[in-house]
Amino acid sequence: MNLRGDPRAALPPAMWQALEAAYATPKRAYHHIGHVNEVLRHAADVDDGPGWRQPAEVRLAALYHDAVYEAGRRDNEARSAALALEHIARWLPQAGVDAARVAALIEATARHGRIDAGEIARDPQPADLAHFLDADMAILGAPPAAFDAYHRGIAMEYRGRVPAALFRLNRRRFLKALLARERIFHSAFFHERYDAKARHNLRRAITEKR
Repeated sequence: MNLRGDPRAALPPAMWQALEAAYATPKRAYHHIGHVNEVLRHAADVDDGPGWRQPAEVRLAALYHDAVYEAGRRDNEARSAALALEHIARWLPQAGVDAARVAALIEATARHGRIDAGEIARDPQPADLAHFLDADMAILGAPPAAFDAYHRGIAMEYRGRVPAALFRLNRRRFLKALLARERIFHSAFFHERYDAKARHNLRRAITEKR
């Protein structure tokens, strides 16, 4: 199954419509279909560089990884993985897709800040896992304006769900933890491209006055 390029050309129309509907609910400021398109863009960069072992599974995981999202919930990734499994079984039963791998990649995104090199090394396809996680977090190394839009978008998604002061405290802790890591990105491919830019953005966000 070839999902390189516009996935709408490869997925059954009803599957794409169901996916779009999932991303439209609830209204989102960052975790929307635009973020998915950015992850797919980074997936294409990996295609042109080190490559993927399971490109179809990676792209399906990218498409579904935030399909279910409510700010503050701890089961978003598990629910997104379950939706991916449901849709693959319904619309792609004969496509030869490793649905369990799609679900595993999605569920791994729940632990961006805590997954370590040893865990990645034990994965059946460690390079795919590292590149996939990095593609999802590549926004950290985006140009300042794009990073700032992401930073504001996350705050907007939590508005009304968490007290503002508590959100700022927890958000700063999360960003500091990322900055303190020896490596922000797991793969050499993304580390070389985005580490310096990501650290610059994180320092700005941590020191900004509100």
